[in-house]
Amino acid sequence: MIVVTGATGNVGRTLVRTLAEAGEQVTAVARRITQDDVPAGVRAVAADLADPAGLRPALDGARALFLLVAGEDPEGIVAAARESGVTKVVLLSSQGVGTRPEAYRHPARFEAAVAGSGLDWTVLRSGGLASNAFAWAEPIRAHRTAAAPFADVALPFVDPDDVAAAAAVVLREDGHKGATYVLNGPVATTPRERAAAIADAIGEPVAFVEQTRQEAHDQMAQFMPLPVVEGTLSILGEPTDEERRVSPHLADLLGRSATPFADWARRNAPAFR
Repeated sequence: MIVVTGATGNVGRTLVRTLAEAGEQVTAVARRITQDDVPAGVRAVAADLADPAGLRPALDGARALFLLVAGEDPEGIVAAARESGVTKVVLLSSQGVGTRPEAYRHPARFEAAVAGSGLDWTVLRSGGLASNAFAWAEPIRAHRTAAAPFADVALPFVDPDDVAAAAAVVLREDGHKGATYVLNGPVATTPRERAAAIADAIGEPVAFVEQTRQEAHDQMAQFMPLPVVEGTLSILGEPTDEERRVSPHLADLLGRSATPFADWARRNAPAFR
């Protein structure tokens, strides 16, 4: 059995479906999940990564765990997994751990806990997710506008379905023990270009509004820790060469090219109409 945490999220939901369609036994975990949220045959368990002891019912009988960075006790989560008989952990982390370690100490703690667990482990360091554009859904629906800082700075955002597909490969196959993979998209795009791709997908013009760094900071600080806000703004505004570079890891894992942002936009067009 494979346990998927964050099972109702942008990556987890697709991962649960992918594993179930491949014939795997799956337990889907999220804080407020019910059986109505998962495909037939998948077990849903409501649990919170902030409470490692509460994960034990979900972990019972599992051989592998897909883990998000959430909560403040990664060592406790890993211990609960190990004591429940889990032998493999796949952690979804952030590319920022490698490029901005001072700002991304929280996911770095999870990476260290997994690497020191004594279990087979693999780390997936995701770049920016295409689904971050859902933050534009309401203003695009209401006003046909999208706002973001650094309008013409390009980064290779990744389709969360591709991240899920890569996670499924690593969870199901051998040969990835101790590996760290950077997952990003096939080409770097700018916020202005991503807004234009959504406009093409919905067949309506979308006006792009460039925010100042301070405006973006104030908005992000409402739901993100300040060090992460600063790290994220640094990546978005002054990316390093590594952050701009398209990693080969996703294509290597999937045997195909990563999905372009425009394809993600077309698939999710109803959210913006």
